[in-house]
Amino acid sequence: MIDLPAPILSMTAGKIPRRNDIGFSNTTVYEYEDMVLKISLPDKAAENAAQMMRWLDGRLPVPRLLCDITEKGRRFQLMSRIDGEMSCAPCHMRRPNETVDALAEGIRLLWNTDITDCPCHHGLDHALTAARSNIETGIYHAADATPGTFGKGGFSSPAALLDWLERNRPDEELVLTHGDYCMPNILLKETPQGTALGGFIDLGTMGIADRFQDIALCARSLRLNFAGAYGGSAYPGLDLNRLFAALGIPRDNDRLRYYTLLDELSC
Repeated sequence: MIDLPAPILSMTAGKIPRRNDIGFSNTTVYEYEDMVLKISLPDKAAENAAQMMRWLDGRLPVPRLLCDITEKGRRFQLMSRIDGEMSCAPCHMRRPNETVDALAEGIRLLWNTDITDCPCHHGLDHALTAARSNIETGIYHAADATPGTFGKGGFSSPAALLDWLERNRPDEELVLTHGDYCMPNILLKETPQGTALGGFIDLGTMGIADRFQDIALCARSLRLNFAGAYGGSAYPGLDLNRLFAALGIPRDNDRLRYYTLLDELSC
C-alpha cells in the first residue's frame, strides 16, 4: 500500500486491508473489515462521490464518509463498509429472479428520494456537454467502446454518435439516479425473507438525471453478466422483462438504446 495521510493511518491502525480491483478504473481500493479506502485522482468523480455521501447520510444505504483528504496529487476517501456483496457475486447470480427484484428495489428507492436540494446534476445538458468535451480533448477513445458501437453496422465515429445523441435526445423525467447502476456497484444481502438491497457504492456519477439512465445500465449489466461477458461463468434464468414488471413501467427499447449509447461516451 502507498503512503497514507496520518489521519487515515490512525483510523486504520491494526486493521488488515484487502485490495479490490473489481469494477474500478483509475482508482485503488482497499477493503477493511468495517471500512473501505478509495484512492483516486482529485477529480470531479471523487468530489461528486463526497458530496453525495454527505448529502445522503441517513437517507439511503450509502457509505458514510469518515475521512476525506487530498495529498500529493491523490484523494483519499475512507468510508464505512456497506453490508452485502456485489450483485454479480455467484450467490446472487444463481438466483436471477431474486436478484432482479432486489435491483429493482434499489432503483425504486432512488426514485422515491426527494431531489429538491440534491447537490449533483447529471441531466442530458450536462451529459452531452461532457461527452463533447471528452471527444474534443481526446479523453475518449473509440477503442474502449462496446464492440459494434462503431464500424460496420454502427456509427462511423464518436462525433457521429454524439451528433445522433444530440438530435435524438428524449424528454427527461428527472429523479435521483446512481449514474452507473451496474451490478458491481449495487450490494445485495441475504435476509430471512430472501435477497434484499444492501446498498449503493461508487457514487462518482450519482445525482439528478432521467430515470432511464439507471434502467438502461442495469439492463445491460444484467444481460452481460449473466452471459459471462466479463470472464466469469454464464448463468441461466435471466428474464429482463421481470425488471420492468418489478419497476411497474413498460419496456422502452428506444430509451434503453439511447442511454446505453450515451454511456459509451462517458469516461
